[in-house]
Amino acid sequence: MTEFNKNPDREWIKKRLIGASVCVLFVFAILFFRLIYLQIIKGEEYRRLSEKNAVRLKTIKPSRGLMFDRNKRLIVDNRPSFNLKIVREDAGDVEKTVEKVAKLIQVPFRELMDSIARAGKGAFYKSVILKNDISREQLAIVEAHKFDLPGIHIDIEPTRHYMYKKTAAHLLGYIGQINRKELKTGKYPNLKSGDLIGRYGIEKSFEKYLQGKRGGRQIEVDANGRMIKILRTIDPVSGLDLNLTLDFDLQETAQKLLENKDGTVVAIDPDNGDVLVMASSPSFDQNDFIGGISIKKWKELMTDPGKPMINKAIQAEYPPASTYKIITSFAALEEKHIDINTTAYCPGFFKYGNRVYRCWKKHGHGELSIIDALAQSCDVFYYQAGEKVGVDALAQYAMGSGLGKKTGIMLENEKTGLIPTSVWKKKRYNESWQGGETLSIAIGQGYNLVTPLQMAVLLAAVGNGGTLYRPRIVKTIEDSHGKIVKKIEPEITGGLPASKETLNIVKNGLLKVVQGARGTARGIRLKNVEIAGKTGTAQVFSIKKGEKIKTEDLEYSLRDHAWFVCYAPAQNPVIALSVMIEHGEHGSSTAAPIAGALIEQYMQGFLIKDGLTE
Repeated sequence: MTEFNKNPDREWIKKRLIGASVCVLFVFAILFFRLIYLQIIKGEEYRRLSEKNAVRLKTIKPSRGLMFDRNKRLIVDNRPSFNLKIVREDAGDVEKTVEKVAKLIQVPFRELMDSIARAGKGAFYKSVILKNDISREQLAIVEAHKFDLPGIHIDIEPTRHYMYKKTAAHLLGYIGQINRKELKTGKYPNLKSGDLIGRYGIEKSFEKYLQGKRGGRQIEVDANGRMIKILRTIDPVSGLDLNLTLDFDLQETAQKLLENKDGTVVAIDPDNGDVLVMASSPSFDQNDFIGGISIKKWKELMTDPGKPMINKAIQAEYPPASTYKIITSFAALEEKHIDINTTAYCPGFFKYGNRVYRCWKKHGHGELSIIDALAQSCDVFYYQAGEKVGVDALAQYAMGSGLGKKTGIMLENEKTGLIPTSVWKKKRYNESWQGGETLSIAIGQGYNLVTPLQMAVLLAAVGNGGTLYRPRIVKTIEDSHGKIVKKIEPEITGGLPASKETLNIVKNGLLKVVQGARGTARGIRLKNVEIAGKTGTAQVFSIKKGEKIKTEDLEYSLRDHAWFVCYAPAQNPVIALSVMIEHGEHGSSTAAPIAGALIEQYMQGFLIKDGLTE
């Protein structure tokens, strides 16, 4: 027996059993003391929580990324917004509570109930936005009656603030509430009902950078949904900031010059495609959209004949008029139909078949070479040049110069314009192309359609020696500490279909438009800067043969559009402009002065840097 008791295996098993027992006892001891802590020490507090209060998870919206212009001027900010919300679980009789709120803040009951309906049934335990961005007066009223409004609370959250009303509205864009259909697509995994997203312009195109990441807060609330204390907080992450290419000082001037006019101004840096100005008139106040635009204001915008909700720089298409003579010049010179010494006589009209095509100058321009024909915008010279080139070759040079297709700017809904060909007409109208139609195309009329941005890109390319750039609106994207997260480099999209010799001829013609003694835009000459450009008058209403109607007798909507496109300084350009004034009648008197004023302001900065000011 003694030998059996001293068996080493038995001793090892005995020790293992003792060790296991100690571990089990230790675990039970921990559980026992934890039970004492919860039941006796903290029992009263947790009893109170279970009977009267609840723990809720509350999201914290992030601040949207800011926007700065090229000189680091802040142009789009955030401000505090007082958002009226309801938690249906805490509200008791929801309709009765909402009815009280509606009467107190003087908002239609149905409008508030519609907000709840949009949130869906799944949001019973979550906060639902009844009204975004209520006024301070409404806030004070709700706070004064909060004990009579179970489930109602107000969250202070960051919301968008457009600091300069109507200035660059079409470019910057605006935000609006996300809808249920968008949430179901899965494209917005971090967003919830009631969140705001970019709806237009840069706000929409760069949504993924501007959005930010929401945070959260664990809070204790009483039976009426009122907060007692904060238990835990996870801070939100702000959206990324955008450094734009925009020169906001110049943008403000452009907007003022367009006041009471329908039209657009686009300015581009020829060296890299940076958009310096994109102004469209009439404009709108983006702040109206933040809390949900009223039906009245929306109807006003939709019925305004000036179409303020259209970005005319990229969404409106116009006949290019005489600005298209730049393309006709390229085609005629490159195809060797004319050269720098070729001349044509302009008696004020051109006979083609049994029809007479007139020049804008009734008594004609006399004998002209291509440089003077460009400078004086002689229609007869370009009728003859266009006839020699033909519509399909003209189209080839137009499309090679960036017309008839999108520029690629990072904004939605950009139009392509229209560059007609004989095949296009056959397909579109089932009719053959007529020779007389080519004459109209050659001077920028007929089926031709372009956007003002396309024309700015074209003039920038002429000025820089032939390089076509994709228009750039954002230079860098940074975090809140100023660290660059993404840099958007200039992008070359092609080159003009013109030799250096052809470009020099065209550039000399454009220079004489402003600097020449008989140039059509000689009235905007500046003291220290030479401007090269082209005027244009786009016909809106055709006057029948033999009919005499004075411009002032025409309805406003039937008057001609006014164009002026240019770059400056002529020898080493730093800015290219496209100005289109709807129903402005004459490019030389309506559009050109706007371009001249903007060039003078922009160049003043360069002159100051170089110490050339008086």
